[in-house]
Amino acid sequence: MKTKFNGILTLLLALVVQITFAQEKIVSGTVSDESGPLPGVSVLIKGTTRGTETDFDGNYTIKANKGDVLRFSFVGMATVERTVGDQNVINVQMVSDDNTLDEVVVMGYATKKKSEMTGSSVQIKADEISQIPVTSVDQALQGKVAGLTISATSGTPGATQDIRIRGISSITAGNQPLYVVDGVPILNFNTSGSSAISSLTTLSSLNSNDVESITVLKDASATAAYGARGANGVIVITTKSGKGGKTRFNFSSTVGVSNDAVEGPVMLTAAQQEVLFYEALYNTYGDTFGFTKEEAKEFYQSYPQYFGDEWTIWNNNGRKEGNWGEVIKNKNALNQEYNLSATGGDEKTNYYASMGYYGAEATVIGSDFRRINGSLNLTSKMSDKLTFETKNTAANTLQNGVLEGSAYFASPRTAKFFMTPRAQPYNEDGTINIDDIRSQTNVRNPLWIAENDIHENKLTRIMSNSSLKWDMPIENLSFTTRFNIDYQVFDYKEYWNRIHGDGQDTDGYAARENTNTTNYVFQNYLNYKLYLGDDHSFDFTALQEYQKNKYYRLYADGEQFAADGLTNLASAGKPTTASSMFSDWAIASYMGMFNYSFRNKYILNGNYRYEGNSRFPADNRWGNFWSVGVAWNLASENFMENVDFVTNFKLRASYGVTGNANIGLNTYQSLLSYDADYAGTAAVYPSNYGNPNLTWETQNTLDTGIDFGFIDNRISGSFSYYQRKSSDLLQNVPLSRTTGFNSQNANVGAMENSGFELELNFDAVRTDKFNFSFGGNMATVQNEVTDLAKDAEGNPITITTGTRKVDIGHTVWEWYMRKFAGVDPDTGENLYYINGKDGETTNNYNEAQRAFQGKSALPTITAGGYVHFDFAGFFLDANMYYAGGHMVYEDWTRYIHANDLFNTLYFNSINTLMDRWQEPGDVTDVAKVTFSIEPWRTHSKYLHEGDYIRLKDLTFGYNLKSEYAEVMGLSSARFFVKGTNLWTWVKDDNLVYDPEMGIDGFTGLGTPPVKTFSLGININF
Repeated sequence: MKTKFNGILTLLLALVVQITFAQEKIVSGTVSDESGPLPGVSVLIKGTTRGTETDFDGNYTIKANKGDVLRFSFVGMATVERTVGDQNVINVQMVSDDNTLDEVVVMGYATKKKSEMTGSSVQIKADEISQIPVTSVDQALQGKVAGLTISATSGTPGATQDIRIRGISSITAGNQPLYVVDGVPILNFNTSGSSAISSLTTLSSLNSNDVESITVLKDASATAAYGARGANGVIVITTKSGKGGKTRFNFSSTVGVSNDAVEGPVMLTAAQQEVLFYEALYNTYGDTFGFTKEEAKEFYQSYPQYFGDEWTIWNNNGRKEGNWGEVIKNKNALNQEYNLSATGGDEKTNYYASMGYYGAEATVIGSDFRRINGSLNLTSKMSDKLTFETKNTAANTLQNGVLEGSAYFASPRTAKFFMTPRAQPYNEDGTINIDDIRSQTNVRNPLWIAENDIHENKLTRIMSNSSLKWDMPIENLSFTTRFNIDYQVFDYKEYWNRIHGDGQDTDGYAARENTNTTNYVFQNYLNYKLYLGDDHSFDFTALQEYQKNKYYRLYADGEQFAADGLTNLASAGKPTTASSMFSDWAIASYMGMFNYSFRNKYILNGNYRYEGNSRFPADNRWGNFWSVGVAWNLASENFMENVDFVTNFKLRASYGVTGNANIGLNTYQSLLSYDADYAGTAAVYPSNYGNPNLTWETQNTLDTGIDFGFIDNRISGSFSYYQRKSSDLLQNVPLSRTTGFNSQNANVGAMENSGFELELNFDAVRTDKFNFSFGGNMATVQNEVTDLAKDAEGNPITITTGTRKVDIGHTVWEWYMRKFAGVDPDTGENLYYINGKDGETTNNYNEAQRAFQGKSALPTITAGGYVHFDFAGFFLDANMYYAGGHMVYEDWTRYIHANDLFNTLYFNSINTLMDRWQEPGDVTDVAKVTFSIEPWRTHSKYLHEGDYIRLKDLTFGYNLKSEYAEVMGLSSARFFVKGTNLWTWVKDDNLVYDPEMGIDGFTGLGTPPVKTFSLGININF
């Protein structure tokens, strides 16, 4: 909100009161903004500082005269004048002055005024983050940053997010951005103990209510400072610092309920399956044995020895339907969050302390998440020259996950796809049905699994970041040393019960994994500011950084448990596996940064980083990364003085080189492994081919843009164009079988990403009582592979999977498969284009060629929009997100779309199978059902346009008037109701799954994103 400090006023705090003396009188009052009294303000009268009688908390008492004019001016706030009359109390509420406020952008290693930025960045403030109840702070970014694509890998609370900034820069190396917290690079990864279980992001340990701002850095002028880790963009998270003055408290809470945002596919009922079963029998054997479609059921019942008696038993038992899609739901899953924080201090020391609890149930049985966290941040001016700062946070998270990484038969989410609807969830007496389930299918009853199996992810994370700043004897020269430790202890416990499920064949199974990750960062840097008159200002920074990571893992499992209720490995009758490992890596860096400004009109900045990474051989370990940027603030030029409607107009451009080192450890080395068993004797074998020439991927990035603001910034925004060229790609290159290895990690290949980005904001109405604003952002990205490794004959070595292919001239991982040509109206058989594109067709799947299908899973256009309205204390905020220009593929179609016994007897199918071909002349895209088991066939029928729009959040609330809040002993109070993912539009009617999925573009069988309704309160006192 525009009346908030936005983090700037904690750095620049100065109140000037100008008065003219006559006969003195005592005048008292308060100085405040909408959030409450302004702490730590000094009162200046003719250059003389006067304190107050008590600790200053926004109140003041001064001597003045009747008729004197008090002028209240505050950095970044509109000047307020009050004339001293007969009254003895003057209260002042100040608001932001958008015309003078030059926003400070936090870039991790440094902060810059927005007018000095030469590249592309977006900063999200605390108010936008804390109002969104999320388990991971990166979830708050969707739709708010042009060029940032984010999608949920799962709706399970605590799951990881797929984030890409300006496309995909690498084929097989990492594409996730770097995360920086309070100036220090941190690790963010999936810490789940099993790839089959729900993912758990380490970022879930950070409470969004402790975050002051999130800055997304996109161009080389900002990301090159991070060297080999900045190629995929940087997300800078700044946590809250203390604010001086009387201790002030904040309490916030949200309570809500969640359900799946999209219902997903509707499955066949048992009655529908039975109809299809008899029809399949007729289609396959009717002509051979001479029976009609109407006689198929009688024919089936006559030969149970050949065709089974499953449907006969179901009919004799009352034709009961097992609605598995409903019984596994946790309807109106509860989520709740409570946070309490305090901030205060004096002229030497300030602090921020908080504690919080977050708990969320999943929308499926057997899964939930909870986090308990606390933080203590302290800044102390130890002397005139020394300032000490420390930020500390600790969190303990627990996630009860579910099987959702694949087509697991014990997963509750897959039950409706794989469980035959003939089977009943419960017995007649209300107990969970497991005996009949065993006799009918290999699928496990998820109701029993949820009660008796354990999939527990626990993470304890402690982050401590301390620094000491010395203002050296030379004016404007300072030295800062910083030490950060990020300590993570992860514990995973898995237990499969011995009665029913995956553990019944081994009399129970248990596993335990414990990992310890320690990440140290040491930083030392000098900063010098030089001013030559009023025209020239320089800012120089020299930094040395060292990062060390150590990882320990201990794992064991066992089976055969003698009794129920025993879940720990100590009770396993047969230990089966035990292992341990250790790994470490290090990064050392030296960096120089400079910034030059001439009258704040012409800006020049640059940086150079020399970085070494232990992932590469000694001869190629060090890399050079740099950037340079320029900007021209035209609005500050003399010839623009009379152009009143132009508030801000800046041209900017930057160019730089960043790198990517996100590959496995020791891949450059020729390695031996020692874990083989050869006839009962330990054996050694070669396990990695190695590559002594391995080095960095590099990205050369060009960024140009315009930042603008018109009519007192009522219209503002930016427009950017970028081009990012990646070369020396890190990828696995196939080797000759004579080497004994399949592939080698090497630097080969190149690709390019380019696009446009637009941000627009409109303050349509801006008054003291009524405000209305709207705006949004849009971004495009075009990706093309420009080079690949070559074989012995000089031909490109393409990378092909079952559904995708990487080739020169195409988008990376573009969809590549046979093209579906519909169903033959005469025979009911599937048809395919022979050349993979168009023209002649065939009903022989193997005769059809595979071909590119024109798009990849990466959205080529994304957009976000917002609307804000406030009047008389009431406010309404809405945010939307759009992604399009890409295609998604339905995974597991063999099971849930087949037209054979998989769907009419053994498992289940989507109800679109009822639209199948039945007789000559039928026009449909669903082939006839058959009494067979067909092979897995991949083709474009299940490739869908991925475009969708989602109403991300809608908030309606009320800010309690200050006079009412004061009566209640509060500084301010806010009440609101919020909805998340309330509405979703999908372009392709055939895409019945939730359109928001992982960046690979495959629809999964896991938990979709959730729709949430929440009630919230936020009070300051």
